[in-house]
Amino acid sequence: MTVYSSVTLLITLLMIAMTIHVLTYSGFNKRQKLWFAVTFLSITFCSAAEFAVHCGYYDPNFAIPLTILTVLQFSLSPVLAMLFTGALGLKYQGKIAAGYFSVNLLTQFICAFFGAVFSFGPNGYERGDFFLIYEIFYFIGTVYLLVALIFVGRNFRHRDLFTIIMILVVLAGGILPMTIFKLHVAYVSIGISACLCYIFYNDLVQQNTQAELVSNQEKVSSMQTYIISGLASLIESRDTETGEHVARTSALVKAIAENAVQDGVYTDIIDERFINFLYTLAPMHDVGKIVVSDTILCKPGKLTPEEFEEMKRHASEGGTIVRRILSGITDEDYLAFASDIATYHHEKWNGKGYPMGLKGVEIPLSARIMALADVFDALISKRCYKEPMTFEEALQTIEKEAGEHFDPYLVEVFLCHKEEYRSFCIGKDAKE
Repeated sequence: MTVYSSVTLLITLLMIAMTIHVLTYSGFNKRQKLWFAVTFLSITFCSAAEFAVHCGYYDPNFAIPLTILTVLQFSLSPVLAMLFTGALGLKYQGKIAAGYFSVNLLTQFICAFFGAVFSFGPNGYERGDFFLIYEIFYFIGTVYLLVALIFVGRNFRHRDLFTIIMILVVLAGGILPMTIFKLHVAYVSIGISACLCYIFYNDLVQQNTQAELVSNQEKVSSMQTYIISGLASLIESRDTETGEHVARTSALVKAIAENAVQDGVYTDIIDERFINFLYTLAPMHDVGKIVVSDTILCKPGKLTPEEFEEMKRHASEGGTIVRRILSGITDEDYLAFASDIATYHHEKWNGKGYPMGLKGVEIPLSARIMALADVFDALISKRCYKEPMTFEEALQTIEKEAGEHFDPYLVEVFLCHKEEYRSFCIGKDAKE
């Protein structure tokens, strides 16, 4: 057995392996699997035919079967270009391949009678005087594949152009020696090119899948933002003070979290994702007020103990409402973060808050930051039941409540950067 025959046999086995792989691969749909399977099986047939002709053993009694086998091989080989392009997702390639194969088959069948392209003599396979006919069909197929690969890759990054060039170089490395130097290495290059096309197309499919995933994630994110904005607007329609409050506290929690990172506080928890979640979900901290009656929500005076108990419901109900609204359109981490803010932002560091009476670090960090921002904005704001404090009075209250109401480490961060928060008083009904 010659080296060429051995390599051709290996290519045949490779194509069988690729066929098995593509049929069991879950990343392609049925149509994509069919195209690649047909492509790989066609190369398998051509390689097997090549092996049968050039394996080194020849019996003149088998001249007719070998002639038929070679006619089919020479008819199918140039059509591999159309099979490649069909596998790469171009439309109408089935009809084009069938038409081109029919023309090839008719031409090769006629030429076989006269030995024009090839013949089998006493010594085996011999090229005919008009072998150029087969080369022309092959050339047409190669040009067709070149145009198709460029067409497929035209909307993708320049690195895919490199893949196309690599495929064509490999093809040329097999076809040119066959046509110029009569070296039968074409199917080696075709087999390798088929594998490269498969890798190339799989990469394109994964790019499309990734792009679709990103697009869906952006839609979900946009949907979440609209829902949160809508809920904040709903709250504002019932309580204008609370509506303005949720907008300000979003900026406050972000500033506090960023300052904490700057000062090296809770850096094991606070990262970019944490800050984004905190800023986005802060407007939902008072969403539970939906369940509180307008009489209590807008009462100008101090609430009675019974009314205060009713007001406290907004914390426990808030977490439930958040989960009901966002469930199904986001992941559990996002849900838990939103629920923690809505449920626990009235908990106190000393354990005397509500609704659960959590203490210290038992309270989620997001809710501890929210509590600080929530109270600070309430202190410097005018409410129906009170006048606003001055900025300095609010700072004194915050400092006094460190370790009682608020996380003392966050209060330290807050006071170190207090001048950044003075701007939240400007343009409001606050005393300077």
